[in-house]
Amino acid sequence: MTARRPNGFTLIEILAALAVLGLLIAGLGQGIGAGLRAWNTATKMTDAGDSLDTVDRTLRRLVAHMDPGGATEPAKFSAKSRTLALITTLPDMPGMPTNRVEASLGVDVHQRLVLRWRPYLRTPRPPDAGYHEIELLGGVAGMQLDYWGSETGWVSDWRADDIPPLLRIRLTFTRPGQRPWPDIVVAPEFDRP
Repeated sequence: MTARRPNGFTLIEILAALAVLGLLIAGLGQGIGAGLRAWNTATKMTDAGDSLDTVDRTLRRLVAHMDPGGATEPAKFSAKSRTLALITTLPDMPGMPTNRVEASLGVDVHQRLVLRWRPYLRTPRPPDAGYHEIELLGGVAGMQLDYWGSETGWVSDWRADDIPPLLRIRLTFTRPGQRPWPDIVVAPEFDRP
């Protein structure tokens, strides 16, 4: 007669199976945790990239569609090193006017890139009357505007009666270590539709 093996597993076999199962669960947990951290990082980077891309397109459109003035009326354009005021059209967004507006762009005391606008009227009115304000981007330490003149090169204040052939916008951010954003260079006279 042969010895019969009892039905079931020995204690050693059960402990070995539990140890292997524990290692698999621990590895799976670490893999899921790493995947979730990578997902969150990618989402944050994509969201930041989307907002920067939107601001880039908005700034390009504002400058590209600025009113260059005419033979009898010079361009209504104020170009300083930190602020820009112009007559332009706003990007196509629901609830926004599609006709010309007086717009100004600058960084406020709360470190926000702000667009202020009001409908353009040919009649004089008080300088600060009826402006709407939109935050384009938060966490902006500063904005540097430069203007290209064919005889002067890049200058920080534009003093001519006509609009500059090129405008460069450089943004710096408040977060330390944030990678710099490429300069936005727009040719107002040539980027018009």
